[in-house]
Amino acid sequence: MTTTLNHWINGVESEGASTRTSPVYNPARGEVSKQVRLASTADVDTAVASAAAAFPAWRDASLAKRQGVMFTFRELLNQRKGELADILTAEHGKVTSDALGEIARGLEVVEFALGMPHLLKGDYSENVSTDVDVYTIRQPLGVVGIISPFNFPAMVPLWYFPIAIAAGNTVILKPSEKDPTAANWMAALMTEAGLPDGVFNVVHGDKEAVDALLEHPTVQAISFVGSTPIAKYIYETAAAHGKRVQALGGAKNHMLVLPDADLNLAADAAVNAGFGSAGERCMAISVIVAVEPVADELIERITSRMAGLRVGDGMRGCDMGPLITEAHRDKVASYIDIAASDGATVVVDGRGVDVDGEASGFWLGPTLFDRVSTDSAVYQDEIFGPVLSIVRVDSYEEGLEMINASRYGNGTAIFTNDGGAARRFQNEVQVGMVGINVPIPVPVAYHSFGGWKDSLFGDAKAYGPAGIAFFTREKAVTSRWLDPSHGGINLGFPQHD
Repeated sequence: MTTTLNHWINGVESEGASTRTSPVYNPARGEVSKQVRLASTADVDTAVASAAAAFPAWRDASLAKRQGVMFTFRELLNQRKGELADILTAEHGKVTSDALGEIARGLEVVEFALGMPHLLKGDYSENVSTDVDVYTIRQPLGVVGIISPFNFPAMVPLWYFPIAIAAGNTVILKPSEKDPTAANWMAALMTEAGLPDGVFNVVHGDKEAVDALLEHPTVQAISFVGSTPIAKYIYETAAAHGKRVQALGGAKNHMLVLPDADLNLAADAAVNAGFGSAGERCMAISVIVAVEPVADELIERITSRMAGLRVGDGMRGCDMGPLITEAHRDKVASYIDIAASDGATVVVDGRGVDVDGEASGFWLGPTLFDRVSTDSAVYQDEIFGPVLSIVRVDSYEEGLEMINASRYGNGTAIFTNDGGAARRFQNEVQVGMVGINVPIPVPVAYHSFGGWKDSLFGDAKAYGPAGIAFFTREKAVTSRWLDPSHGGINLGFPQHD
């Protein structure tokens, strides 16, 4: 008999009122490991009420107290990250080393949030007029909602809730129902770190829970990472209900390889960025734009590296694990036939790969296509799996034009030893995050993460300075303390003396 994962509301597990559940799989075994409760609108209302009740005291808690809780959480998370990594591997399928890397990047944001007392400091201008001072302060919003995706069940929530909570907000996290346990684990750890009940709540669910958060009048802001169609829906619906929105969407990331590039470095980067986490990353490299005459040699080096990859259960020290669900695996695999029918060369077919794991797992091996047409769905769609496409071009200009024509603008990279070409690329490419000889240019926590075009809806990027601005609002105070001998009536418009 499988267990059922409950919500986390007001500092304790909560079954909620809804009796609906959804299966959670171990994708390396292809079997159900547990059920997760799916919240009703009433369950979301309960969580929001808990967060709203906790907000006044947490908002007014000293910066020192908030910082102390976050520091303790950081220490606990660092000490027990192995537990969390095992949860990620069991429910998402990513290998243990990748899971630990995900947690490390999330820890960077926790450490950034530890500087909140400094980051919340306002400005002060003395004597803007006679005996008048102006200063600004940053204050929390209130109750905020976070809707996170399946591919990073720890890191994406960690992009948001440490900053939101350290700034004085209270949080409702709605994780993916495909791998939900990490959210409860982190909420319990925050409670162990001394966070008051109700400040951090987890509600599991599907569209009903999402819509309840988007429409709830008490929820002040929504943070989201996911596919572009859902990001657009989140942005439009939440904004229509008067909320601030961070809605990060999908991607089709290109890697431009110039003829002077170090092809060993480029091949390593292509394999790492294309097949890490089974390609289920919004910053994965999907397309290699090879400026001739490098394509044939680059493909040879990539395929030789692919042949050495060990696919299997993430608990067994493999290089790449399964995909998240059987349905998603089948959808990704269908692009192999699409590529062939559209005239591409299937260099490596990942179907039927030998795996170190149960045959019932959701397996698809690393897959490589050459001579992919930009009209093909293989090029146009965000496949979100271990599929890498090669597109051949004759010049830097042709490659740049191709990248800029994409409707997505999340991440991109250029591989070259020409500093002038790299500088030109970073200036001309229409993408939000750029790597120069770096295939996955995810910014460190004290910069902000986010793309352009259909990869970001609204202007609010994640974490870093953008995260501070998003989870607080600025208040300007104009102050005058009069000498007792001054006073009088003057109905005219105030003027500078």
